[in-house]
Amino acid sequence: MADERVRGGLHHVEIWVPDLGRAVGSWRWLLEALGHTLYQDWSDGRSWRLGETYIVLEQSPARTADHHDRLRPGLNHLAFHAGTREEVDTLVKEAPAHGWTLLFPDRHPYAGGAQHYAAYLENEDGFEVELVATKDP
Repeated sequence: MADERVRGGLHHVEIWVPDLGRAVGSWRWLLEALGHTLYQDWSDGRSWRLGETYIVLEQSPARTADHHDRLRPGLNHLAFHAGTREEVDTLVKEAPAHGWTLLFPDRHPYAGGAQHYAAYLENEDGFEVELVATKDP
């Protein structure tokens, strides 16, 4: 069996959140819709895995703010391969019920450019995700 880990590949991303319950509500829906499965579950956090990479949500007592500001230095957003255009559209329709708001609605689905079909969503805690559609053949 080949080793799936790739030198330089992403191992995990840890996201500190102000309210774990609220964060799990929005992120669980999104990550599981994208094919991730629950990996770890403890009192202050959860993680979901896809392949060799996992994403952690943690409500850490060491955090210094109660809201993420994607416009400040640091992480702006996470971008995910999200399948076909139709699959991206379905995620956009379902997103509000899970705490996500469509960003740049006046330019959706081409806010990233005329050749880039994607949705940009933000959750209540200020985290942004980009859901990128596969290119048409």
